[in-house]
Amino acid sequence: MRTPVFTGSCPALVTPFDQNNIINYDAFGKLIDAQIEAGVDAVCVCGTTGESATMSIREHIAAVEFCVKRVNHRVKVIAGAGSNDTSAAVYLSQHAQDSGADALLHVTPYYNKASQAGLIKHYEYIADRVELPIILYNVPSRTGVSFTAETYKALSENPKINGVKEASGNFSLLAHTRFLCGEDFYIWSGNDDQVVPMMALGAKGVISVASNIVPEVMVNMSHLCLDNDFAAASQLQIQYMDLIDALFTEVNPIPIKAAMNLLGMEAGPLRLPLCDISEKNLEVLRRAMGRAGLLREPALQAGRA
Repeated sequence: MRTPVFTGSCPALVTPFDQNNIINYDAFGKLIDAQIEAGVDAVCVCGTTGESATMSIREHIAAVEFCVKRVNHRVKVIAGAGSNDTSAAVYLSQHAQDSGADALLHVTPYYNKASQAGLIKHYEYIADRVELPIILYNVPSRTGVSFTAETYKALSENPKINGVKEASGNFSLLAHTRFLCGEDFYIWSGNDDQVVPMMALGAKGVISVASNIVPEVMVNMSHLCLDNDFAAASQLQIQYMDLIDALFTEVNPIPIKAAMNLLGMEAGPLRLPLCDISEKNLEVLRRAMGRAGLLREPALQAGRA
C-alpha cells in the first residue's frame, strides 16, 4: 500500500528574483528556512507559484538542486517537473530525482488539450522512467484540460502515482474520485480557500500559496483537520478568507509576490508576461493584510498616499 508523500501543509514556494530577474538565492534560502521553522510538512519548488513556466531548463534544474540542498532532509521536497512536452517532463523528472528530491509534481499538459487517453499515456510514460512518487496536478483554469474520475482510477493503479493536487474547485469530481479510487490514491487541496471542505472529503492536506506569508496558519488549519477538529479548522478557514481572496485578485503569483515584498521578504519582480499588481488590487491586498495583522499602520498609510 502506498503512503502519502506528505500530510498537512506544503508551501508552493515563490521563486524570488533580483532586479535583474536572476534567481535571488539568498532570499530563496531564507524563505525555505522560514517555512520549515514554521512547521510545514513539505515544500514544493518550481511549481506555478514559482514561475516555472518562465524559467529556463537550466534555471529550473538549479533551483531544484538548491532547494534540496537547503532543505537537507528536514522535510520532503516536491519538485515541479510538468510540461506539455512529455519528453521534457521526463528530463526534468530525472534531474529532480538525481538532485535528491522526494517526489514530483506533474501538471496536466497545457495548450495541447490532451484527451483522457492521452493523459493516461503521458503519465504512464513518465512513471516508467522515474523511481520517485508522482503527484498529479489538476488545474483546468490554467491548462484547458481536466482529469475525470475514471482517468484518476486508471492512473491510481500505477504504484508510482501517489495522488493528485486538486485545484479544479470541482467537489463532484473529488467525491467521485474518492468513490472510484482506493484509499491509497491521495488527494491534496490546491486551493487555499477550500482546504477544510476538501479535507472533510478525505484530502490529506494542502499545497498552499498563502503559506508563503502565513505558514503557521496553513499548518494549523490542515493539522486540525487531520486531528478531526473540523470545527476549529473551519474557524481558521473563515477567518483567513479575506486574506486568501486578496491573494487571488489577480493571477497567481502576482498578489503573493506583492504581499511578500510589502513584508520585506524580497520576492522581487515578476517575469513577463506577468506584471505588477494593479494599484486598485494592491490596495485591496494591503487592507486585507492589515486586517490579518500582517501589516502595521505605516504600511497601510502608504497605501492611502
